[in-house]
Amino acid sequence: TRDFGSFFSLCHQISINNSEKNKEGVMLHMVTWNVATAEPPENLNSLLHLDVQPPTDLYVIGLQEVSATPLRFISDMIAEDSWSHQLMDTLAPRGYVKVTSIRMQGLLLLVFAKQLHLPFIRDIQTTYTRTGLFGYWGNKGGVSVRFSFYGHMVCFLNCHLAAHMNYALQRVDEFEYILETQDFDIYNTPHIRDHKIVFWFGDLNFRIADHGMHFLRSSINSERFNLLWGKDQLNMMRAKEPFLQEFEEGPLRFRPTYKFDRNSDAYDTSGKKRKPAWTDRILWRIKPKSPPPEDEDEQASTSTDDGHDEYPIQVTQESYNSDMSYGVSDHKPVIATFSLELRKYFDMQLVHVSPEGVWSADQDAALNYTILEDFMSSTWDWIGLYKVGFKSASDYEAFVWVKEDDVPELSFNKDEIPLLGGQYVLGYYSTNIQSIIGLSANFQVSLDDKNINKHSRLYLVLWCHKSID
Repeated sequence: TRDFGSFFSLCHQISINNSEKNKEGVMLHMVTWNVATAEPPENLNSLLHLDVQPPTDLYVIGLQEVSATPLRFISDMIAEDSWSHQLMDTLAPRGYVKVTSIRMQGLLLLVFAKQLHLPFIRDIQTTYTRTGLFGYWGNKGGVSVRFSFYGHMVCFLNCHLAAHMNYALQRVDEFEYILETQDFDIYNTPHIRDHKIVFWFGDLNFRIADHGMHFLRSSINSERFNLLWGKDQLNMMRAKEPFLQEFEEGPLRFRPTYKFDRNSDAYDTSGKKRKPAWTDRILWRIKPKSPPPEDEDEQASTSTDDGHDEYPIQVTQESYNSDMSYGVSDHKPVIATFSLELRKYFDMQLVHVSPEGVWSADQDAALNYTILEDFMSSTWDWIGLYKVGFKSASDYEAFVWVKEDDVPELSFNKDEIPLLGGQYVLGYYSTNIQSIIGLSANFQVSLDDKNINKHSRLYLVLWCHKSID
């Protein structure tokens, strides 16, 4: 009996150790900012906490009132908008890749991840809901991104709700409408609230009711923010509305983020003198466990909700604050950081990709790939050659289509290989999964001295010819 007891105890300990090995601590950095049509500042380091330890794994950035004049909006459809450009230029050199983005007029939502996480971010989908002008205009509403992160279903919803003090009930109705009408083409998470975690954030436009301007400013100046919490409209609505009570928020221990004079820390000094308010917020919701069936006989054959018990995820808010250093808008950005402790459903890439031999622009370059787990492949799948520090899945130096006949070896023509060489990575992009599902290790592409010298001489001849002309 003792031997069996020891054996089962050992098995239990091995199971615990394996479970602990498969746990991941992930740092999430979220930003919401109504930028009031302003162009991005040159330095976003403070906004992104770039040198924080432990380093961030995921960035989720929701902006409102990005400039959306007709001409500007059309140009942004052709090329990335200025905010996306600035964020990618800041984050890419640090090893962060844009996973996806969605824009609806002035609403913009972007997701960035460390390169190593890309193969484990799958089933990416985006959608939007207009609520302005009875749902016909996109100046207000919500944009969302959902994906599977190591098998955990997460959804991020960036909203810009109705403005002005007297429209608190309309803001709640708009949010409920967005929750009910947004859907995704995913069988197990067709709606926002089906996801294991939902983050709701944006310019929610809730105000501080009843208090006069003098009391408001006095409480803010003395940093007695708790005196204002009871009259914050969102707090008041959460006390009344059961569906809002499912969302959590950290304490508002920072100055109200609206409305400021631009390039100033002074609240509105214009003729309107709008009352300060916490319009810009970040909340989250953990999906409640399904209640047990009433019939006990059925309970034995009914699985627990989404594997909550076997694959738990814990969300801890590490910080919740505003950044007063930015003055380009009449709103200040709000930043929240979270640690997500999760047990992975999987930790293996769907495809293994690797370069073969030495890569240089003086010869064709070979690669091979191996399907490690079945998935719905497509004739539109491709493998891209990316320079380390690439910005998005479309930021490749060259690519090859994956052949239909399952030939595991592919090649790049030597004319497609970068002359200057450097550190590169190969990525298998799945059109159906909408993400990179396999990444090689970083590898060196050799500098091609012969071709560089040839091109340099040609450039010198052309330059001299032009100078003589």
